[in-house]
Amino acid sequence: MDYEARNATEAALLDYKTGIGTFTKKMPKLAELYNAFTEECFKEGVLSQKQKQLIALGISLYSQDEYCIIYHTKGCLDQGCSEEEILEAIGVTAAFGGGAAMSQAVTLVQESIDELKQLKQ
Repeated sequence: MDYEARNATEAALLDYKTGIGTFTKKMPKLAELYNAFTEECFKEGVLSQKQKQLIALGISLYSQDEYCIIYHTKGCLDQGCSEEEILEAIGVTAAFGGGAAMSQAVTLVQESIDELKQLKQ
């Protein structure tokens, strides 16, 4: 079944899902171990899942990983982060990562937040 994305954010999320599906078919054991590891890392613990998503978004911005920026922006929203919480985390990342982190934040993150909010309506 073909599905047409409604915006750029959804298209990136679908691209990632397709890519990870292909990788899983080709490398099932590796994908299984990777997925188990990441699921464990993002479980509720001393840090909440919300805090972990904010950390992951900051790291994604710092490393300039556009797919992860979109994925973890969605993760932040899914975990109940407000836009203000996301923007504050962006500020901390920009303080460490400088202009490169800020440029991704004020473009890609903001676009993703806006488009993900539209999808929920």
